[in-house]
Amino acid sequence: MENRQNGLTYRDAGVDIDAGNALVDAIKPLAKSTSRSGADGALGGFGGLFDLAAAGFKDPILVAANDGVGTKLKVAIDTGLHNTVGIDLVAMCVNDLIVQGAEPLFFLDYFATGKLAVDDARDVIAGIADGCLQAGCALIGGETAEMPGMYADGDYDLAGFSVGAAERGSLLPRADLGAGDVLLGLASSGPHSNGYSLIRRVVETTNASFSAPAPFDADRSLGEALLAPTRVYVKPVLAAMRETGAVKALAHITGGGFTENIPRILPAGISANIDLGKISVPPVFGWLAQTGGIAAHEMLRTFNCGVGMVVATDKAHAEEVAAILEREGEKVAIIGSLAQAGETVVNYSGTLELTR
Repeated sequence: MENRQNGLTYRDAGVDIDAGNALVDAIKPLAKSTSRSGADGALGGFGGLFDLAAAGFKDPILVAANDGVGTKLKVAIDTGLHNTVGIDLVAMCVNDLIVQGAEPLFFLDYFATGKLAVDDARDVIAGIADGCLQAGCALIGGETAEMPGMYADGDYDLAGFSVGAAERGSLLPRADLGAGDVLLGLASSGPHSNGYSLIRRVVETTNASFSAPAPFDADRSLGEALLAPTRVYVKPVLAAMRETGAVKALAHITGGGFTENIPRILPAGISANIDLGKISVPPVFGWLAQTGGIAAHEMLRTFNCGVGMVVATDKAHAEEVAAILEREGEKVAIIGSLAQAGETVVNYSGTLELTR
């Protein structure tokens, strides 16, 4: 066989091991900054470790969740603004843990791209670390995959994985959730990480520019406004749960809106009655509805429309729960209640204020 002194290398095939190592070195301090009891936040091993006993759990049930950011990533890629989608990635996972009564403990990410741009990847992972800090969970590992031919130049994709724990017997929803309970709505920061295929379609059909001032927010460009990160509700909700013992159920309002997400927590024969007039709708949703000609019912089954998390509690404790959530930085409104019904559905009254 011919001896080739100048044979192919992995870099020739499009994979730069040195860039990958540079990224690991760049993100080690970010991971370490998220350290919490039970985890040391170190990277570099073949797996991440977590000590439940050191975290204070006695008889825990583990709860796991995974998610992505969807086509919101295309907005980040098109604008070159990569520092907030990592927050979205964490939020979409940990908000799903807290609705089951679990405290998020640790997080791992998967970052895949055609060609690794170290600075952009570091910005993404800095956002992930920020999201972990907001949620109180440790970033204990992840995977970076450079796959030429799988992704177009500049494109990347994200997936997140998080594990939380709750003491046995404390999982949500509670068995006593039922008719007469009050529904509190926690304000969203915008579309969060859902409906971005429709959002991008509205932007494309109107020839709007991501770099121009947002029509609904003159202080930010359209790209910056649409990249507002998903709210992380973990710490305020944990505070309300632990201080009152009165939180019966939670619903994370993601794709599908109230219509699809609230019934997931309801007992058979219980309906949710939502007064749309009680919801403070962020201007971005009015712009989307009017500019895209999107009907109210389509808005409600696509977006959160201003409420990113719903908290169910009994009427006697509603004000106390709301007060703690507000103390912890949330904007809270009583948006409805539960009632006995023949089927488990969401009923709407009032009008969604889709003006800007």
